[in-house]
Amino acid sequence: LQPAASAPSEITVAQAYEKFQQGIFFLDVRTQDEWDQMHIAKSTLIPLDQLSSRLGEVPKDQDLVVICRSGVRSKEGMTILREAGYTRVVCMTGGLLAWKAAGYPLEGSNP
Repeated sequence: LQPAASAPSEITVAQAYEKFQQGIFFLDVRTQDEWDQMHIAKSTLIPLDQLSSRLGEVPKDQDLVVICRSGVRSKEGMTILREAGYTRVVCMTGGLLAWKAAGYPLEGSNP
């Protein structure tokens, strides 16, 4: 990703899947219950209401894709991260609903 000044703030599900295949850090900001039902493999769960107090668990030196169910909470998560000095962060448009609709792989009790 480019520096925040010229970087897009949102990427499509197809672009996110390319990043997933490259091993980019995916941050899921949904609740534990939502995560248990369905999540992207190797993504990291930090619920949105805990993100500000758990920034130490999010790497600053690599690209990040923030995800949620539909794309609303991921925008909030991206804002929290950018305000904390993260510059290589984007959110995925459409969230996991769009990811699932595109047929990309999911894990959980009800993927």
